[in-house]
Amino acid sequence: MPVLDREPSRDSGGGDGLPKLPLPALKDTLDMYLSCMKHLLTEEQFNKTQNVVKQFGAPGGVGELLQSKLMERRENKANWVYEYWMNDMYLNNRLALPVNSSPVMVFPLQHFRAPIDSLRFAAHMISGVLEYKTLLDSRSLPVDYARGQLAGTPLCMEQYYRLFTSYRLPGTERDTLVAQESSVMPEPEHIIVACKNQFFVLDVVINFRRLTERDLLTQLDKITRMADSKEEHLPPIGLLTSDGRTEWAQARSELMRESTNRDALDMIERCMCLVCLDDPSGPELSDTTRAMLMLHGGGVAKNGGNRWYDKPMQFVVGADGCCGVVCEHSAFEGIVLVQCTEYLLKYMIGSPSKLVRAASVSELPAPRRLRWKCSPEIHQLLASSADKLQRQVKNLDMNVYRFCDYGKEFIKKQKMSPDAYIQVALQLAFYRCHSRPVSTYESASIRRFKQGRVDNIRSATPEALTFVKAMTDGKLRTSDTEKMELLRDAITAQTKYTILSITGMAIDNHLLGLRELAHELKMEKPEIFQDEAFLVSNQFILSTSQVPTTVEMFCCYGPVVPNGYGACYNPQSDHIIFSVSSFLDSPQTCSAEFVKCLVQGLMDIGDLCNKCNSSSNTTQKKQGQTLETHTQTETNWQSKTPQRPADKTESQQSLPQFVLKTPDQTKVEAQTQTPSLAETHALKNGSKS
Repeated sequence: MPVLDREPSRDSGGGDGLPKLPLPALKDTLDMYLSCMKHLLTEEQFNKTQNVVKQFGAPGGVGELLQSKLMERRENKANWVYEYWMNDMYLNNRLALPVNSSPVMVFPLQHFRAPIDSLRFAAHMISGVLEYKTLLDSRSLPVDYARGQLAGTPLCMEQYYRLFTSYRLPGTERDTLVAQESSVMPEPEHIIVACKNQFFVLDVVINFRRLTERDLLTQLDKITRMADSKEEHLPPIGLLTSDGRTEWAQARSELMRESTNRDALDMIERCMCLVCLDDPSGPELSDTTRAMLMLHGGGVAKNGGNRWYDKPMQFVVGADGCCGVVCEHSAFEGIVLVQCTEYLLKYMIGSPSKLVRAASVSELPAPRRLRWKCSPEIHQLLASSADKLQRQVKNLDMNVYRFCDYGKEFIKKQKMSPDAYIQVALQLAFYRCHSRPVSTYESASIRRFKQGRVDNIRSATPEALTFVKAMTDGKLRTSDTEKMELLRDAITAQTKYTILSITGMAIDNHLLGLRELAHELKMEKPEIFQDEAFLVSNQFILSTSQVPTTVEMFCCYGPVVPNGYGACYNPQSDHIIFSVSSFLDSPQTCSAEFVKCLVQGLMDIGDLCNKCNSSSNTTQKKQGQTLETHTQTETNWQSKTPQRPADKTESQQSLPQFVLKTPDQTKVEAQTQTPSLAETHALKNGSKS
């Protein structure tokens, strides 16, 4: 039997009153594992895996021993999987944060007529950040409640309180998520403003008074003038944070030799957030271009060095109107990013800036430029980081597409969950592209539980495969009525697995816990975790996330394996925004082709629904309404947790239609090495949720 709390636990380990994460029964997880993998393996592979799993789960065997130890751990910890999950998903990962881990939120293109307009926008946004932080500091943020299945369940709010108080510290083998503790007399709060690859300290509280928007504009104006001073330009140290985590940890150790650098690092690591004032990036600012610029800054020649990737929140304001947020994913999931950014955009719409002017004379102390002392070694490391970032820029194959033929309202009329429907469409798209199913990751929020983050919805179900074969194999001659039944079976299977995941009964966290406990006990790695099926199960070639918004913006992130896709989607009432990423140096992937197959699949499924629902009165079982599926980034990023109500009259700028173009298939050197498949775990937000 699974281990469950009968009554909500009342200690304060990550959410007062929330129950602890349940521990599924070992037999349930092993049976589900086999059922998830059978259709993804050859017959020979599956027969071997069946024997390995049977041996692992045998009475008195290794599995039972590890399960009993996990039960003990559950008794003694607020959340039995949290540390294992955090290390495996993020902190142990050695890949560079941009593209590989950090999801981004892309704002509607802004139309700035003059340089002061972009600074005015930044000052207005900083005011919104300070308002939001006041809510957090006073613990006044309303509790989120689940919608859809098990509606009304309160959700853990712990992640919100890391938005402006944490920092990802690089380590040579494992990073550390540092959460600052507030003291009785906190130092004046500050943000770091990046401008022309230089970093400036902007105090937002001076003499116990919070700066007004006019004051902030004055200070930002001063910063841009200081940044223009060519004589004082220092090397673009921010590039170091875009490197692999081990390389950045080593570079940081070198920087720490100088007290000047230690002081600068301290100011950055303790700041609330970054505001990156970017130079114009080029003439074309389509959705796809803006997504890429948010993910990597455009490299060394553009704004790649105008970042500090270890901070959870980097607000990017481009002089050309390219704006958004870059998120370090280990501190929180995509829903937290969505809620915060929606608050900010609604704040900016609801309290117009009134064209504030910078004060001509200000008694405010000037912002401070952070200084760096760079040894020859640092200069060499900067050159290496710049080169690797440039390779990432050249390698990213991004395609943002707005599907306008229908949106979630049409899907709901079919009495289907929009999320499950889109997941089945993604399975159809991949099969059309590659003629095979693959392990798929869709992050599901487990915030119903104390310190809950995410588990995985394994969307590549046997039922989805049966449906996509019927849709693609002309020899089968399946009738439309039969196809419709298969679609409903696939939607039902996806919905059932989603419910398992959001109620803490899915398999991925459980298998991770068993594996990590064996390692902790210094046991020889059990064969189940060395078996080829386990490698296949954890190579998420399709990493997906739903990140719904009520304000016009969209989320995106990179793939989590070299030969994979990152597929983030934002279902709106009458359209769906898809952000599909892959790597150009993989001969197996092409984002434009995937989007082409996805559009065809959505049209085909829509046509099927229209045909069958207009010509048949077959009783339809009601599928689960929209479920709280937390999709990142995980990315990462994410959840159907209630959004704050959107005023429908708010300026919902429409996103430009993206025209499909086949990307240049020039192969470039891979920007990073992937970790071993056994250790690879999907990063998303989603983000990479």
